[in-house]
Amino acid sequence: MHYTINQLKIFLKVVQYRSITRASEELFMTQPAVSIQLKNFQNQFNIPLTEVIGKQLYITDFGKEIAIIAERVIGEMENITYKTQAFQGLLTGKLSITSASTGKYVIPFFLNGFLEKYTSVDLVLDVTNKSRVVQSLKNNEIDFALVSVLPDKLEIEEELLLENNLYLMGNSLERNETKPLIYREEGSATRMAMENYFETHEGKKRKGFELTSNEAVKQAVLAGMGLSIMPLIGMKNELINKEIHILPADELPIKTDWRLIWLKDKKLSPVSQAFLEYIRAEKQNIIQDSFGWYLNYIAKR
Repeated sequence: MHYTINQLKIFLKVVQYRSITRASEELFMTQPAVSIQLKNFQNQFNIPLTEVIGKQLYITDFGKEIAIIAERVIGEMENITYKTQAFQGLLTGKLSITSASTGKYVIPFFLNGFLEKYTSVDLVLDVTNKSRVVQSLKNNEIDFALVSVLPDKLEIEEELLLENNLYLMGNSLERNETKPLIYREEGSATRMAMENYFETHEGKKRKGFELTSNEAVKQAVLAGMGLSIMPLIGMKNELINKEIHILPADELPIKTDWRLIWLKDKKLSPVSQAFLEYIRAEKQNIIQDSFGWYLNYIAKR
C-alpha cells in the first residue's frame, strides 16, 4: 500500500462530515480534488470505505475502522512535531475549542494575541450549534467551549469573557407585525431565547421559519423576509450602515454572557493552561481594544 498522509487527512474529513462538499470546504480544496484523492485511497483496499445511497454518503463499517487507525497515525505524527518543538523550549501542542455559532464574532479576538505569542501552538476551532458544542464537551473531545448559556447536568468551570445582548431586529425602523419571525435551528441558544421571549410576551407561537446559521438569519432580515431576535455582537456593519435596525420591544435586550467553559476536574494541558492564563491577564485589554463599539452601543441604549 502507498497511501499518503494527505489522503489519510482527506479521508478523515470525509468521515467527519459525511460529505465531500463539506470536506472540500474545510480543507480549502476543490470537490474534484477531494474526490480524486478519496478514490486513490479507496483503490488500495478491496473492501469499500464508503457507499452512496441516494445522494447521501455513508461510511462502511470497514471505513470506520480504517478511520480510527488513520486518526491514530495522524495523532502520532503531530506528537513527533510537538515533541521536537518542546525539546527546543517552545510551548507546543494543540488547542481545541468548540464555539456556538455566534461566538465566531467573539472568540477570534481572544485567540489572536495568544497565537501570535505562541506560534508553535496548533488551533482546532469548530463553530457549530449549541447541541454539538455541549456534546463535544460532554465527550471530553475538546479543551474549551464558548457558550452564552450554560449546559445542564454538566459540572463545569468557567471564565466570563463578554456580555451578550440580543435585540429584536428588522430592516426598517418601523415594526411590521405582519412580518414572520425568523428562527435559528433547533438546538441553538438564540432559538431557545427567542421562543421563550415570544411565548412569554404573546402567549402563542407566531408564524415563522428557521434557518441554520446566524449569518443566514441576518441575510434574511436584510432582505426584508422577516424579523428576528439576534445578538448585537454580529451586527456592527449593518447597524452602522443602517441596513438593520433595532426595534422597540418590551423587556429587551435579553442579556447573557459569553463564557469559556471546561469540564470540572479536567487536567488542562500546558497549552490549555497557558491560554487560560493569557485570557485572565489580557481580557480587559482585549475587550477595550476590540469591542469598544459594542460597549458604547450598549451604553447608549
